[in-house]
Amino acid sequence: MLSAGRVARCSVAVSRSIYSSARKKGYQQANVVILPSLLANDFEAFCRSNPAPLPLLYRSQSGETSCDPLATDADIRSDIPQYCVYEEGQLVKTVSSLQSYSGQSTTGSALQAVKSGSLSDMVSFYLGCSFGFEGKLKEAGIPVRNVDQGRNVSMYRTSVPCVPNGVFCCPLVVSMRPVPAGFLDAAVEVTHQNPLAHGAPVHIGDPALLGIPDLSKPDYGEPVEFQPGDVPVFWACGVTAIEAIIHSRPSLAFSHSPGCMFLCDIPDSSIKTLPSESPSTESDPGQTPICLSFSQNPLFYSLVSKSAAASIRLLEEIIIDDPGQRGIRALFVEDELLRSCLALSHSTSVAITTGFPTHYMHSPPDETDGPPGAIAMATMLLSLGKQVTLLTDSRALEMNEAMVTEAVRKGVLKAAIPVVAFEDRGPESALHFLCHHGDPSRPRYDHLVAIERSGRAEDGNYYNMRAINIKHLVDPIDDLFIAAKKIPGITTTGIGDGGNELGMGKVKEKVKTLMPKGDLIACNVPADFAITAGVSNWGGYAVACGLYLLNTCASHQRYLRRGLGLDPAASRAQLQDWSTNLPSVQKEESFLATLVRLGIRSGKTGNLGMEVDGLTFHPTHSEMINRLLDATLEPRT
Repeated sequence: MLSAGRVARCSVAVSRSIYSSARKKGYQQANVVILPSLLANDFEAFCRSNPAPLPLLYRSQSGETSCDPLATDADIRSDIPQYCVYEEGQLVKTVSSLQSYSGQSTTGSALQAVKSGSLSDMVSFYLGCSFGFEGKLKEAGIPVRNVDQGRNVSMYRTSVPCVPNGVFCCPLVVSMRPVPAGFLDAAVEVTHQNPLAHGAPVHIGDPALLGIPDLSKPDYGEPVEFQPGDVPVFWACGVTAIEAIIHSRPSLAFSHSPGCMFLCDIPDSSIKTLPSESPSTESDPGQTPICLSFSQNPLFYSLVSKSAAASIRLLEEIIIDDPGQRGIRALFVEDELLRSCLALSHSTSVAITTGFPTHYMHSPPDETDGPPGAIAMATMLLSLGKQVTLLTDSRALEMNEAMVTEAVRKGVLKAAIPVVAFEDRGPESALHFLCHHGDPSRPRYDHLVAIERSGRAEDGNYYNMRAINIKHLVDPIDDLFIAAKKIPGITTTGIGDGGNELGMGKVKEKVKTLMPKGDLIACNVPADFAITAGVSNWGGYAVACGLYLLNTCASHQRYLRRGLGLDPAASRAQLQDWSTNLPSVQKEESFLATLVRLGIRSGKTGNLGMEVDGLTFHPTHSEMINRLLDATLEPRT
């Protein structure tokens, strides 16, 4: 008696009916690639190195036409309704059966096949397919537009290279499904639970970030119509295997025709582990990713596990402590720290600015809040491989260079970073500073961070918390944040503890209403993310800790890598480097001593001593650092 899967396979003759049948019956489907035996080991290694697009379900023996672990009574020569035939990497035809390749033939193609090895000397690879999770999406109430429209899913060749192995190297191919914004978390969770059907998305947002120029022109499949409120969601796709054939140019190879899948006997709900493996334990719910947007221009979402997100939210709650009793909690906006850290994690080049010359009667006029948090962020970003630039006022260039030199010498900063100033020389100055040759498509930086940086008020002046105008000591770095709003790909963060800091314009109405003299001093220039803290340095420490948490989060690392590469778990050496570059009591105390030697004073009191905002380093700041480290390094469940 034939198995249910075999009956279904025998009952279909066209590609559309087979993938529709599979959705209704709930069986896992597979992409198929058949290659000469001599290439089989390289291709298996290629699959292992690129697990999201090429989740390997089964590798056959040479000449094996069955695949009992996936489907009983199967015959790979006839169980797919349409096959593609490739010679030297070129698609030469499509056929409904491979029976003619089972033995020798007098045709030219068959002679070439015999020369390179007929099916008797070829290996079949069965790879997980995203059709396997479409039924689960429907069950969760998530619209699947291509199914509803009776179309094959849209598939695109990207500019993202797969990890090469042997002769195999090719671009990643992705499938795209429009998902209503309100269903993104649900779609991510459902597909995360199906790792052998490509797992969670590898990109959510603007297709141009994957090198896809036009969603209406898929490279494979059919275009799918969007509905209002839909967001493009991209999953790694098994058609990547076809690209691998095209680029490696084997003398003879076969694949399924896109959309014409091999139907397994295995229910799609049971494909969380390979058939050859013992069932895995139930996945930790804390590792399920959630989806958050961090950019609207271009549209860009990221993924992070529930556990890592909870830890970063705890950091956000810790730093809102208000020992100075400024009422800073009133300015708090939830998840600003998390979104800022996600944006920074996706960045490559970051400019950090600090400097609040509140002590206008002294030289230097700057305060001890700001530089420690800036250096803490900078060293973590360097540890993660980012480019970092410190941006300051022209009057403070020499002082900031001395700070950086001492920070490197004392091991507070991982490596020296450039210190630059911005001067307003005309209406295009900000654009030319931020972008190569003033070209908005070529930004020098993809994230700007201001921490305890004087912010421009509504009247164009800059005020300290006593409402004294200090504009004569401040360069117009605000112009960069304003210009960045119009440049695709640059996001911004402001960190403050009073509302008069650059970037806090995002919450200026709260500042005006709730903070002392807020109607005058409130910064008018917003950042994309406004992180509030009892002391601004604490916000910088929290960003450094948040970046550590993201880079030890498997879900986030997988998303950053587009599902490519081997196990995303950090190596012991990486973890050691990242943890070494977290803020510590010893490092922060040492750096504060450096600032005092440079004549930099406490913000609130003007004291030239080991304090920030009138709060002594011990116990206030040292205890805060320890609390943040405890929240960052304690085991997550």
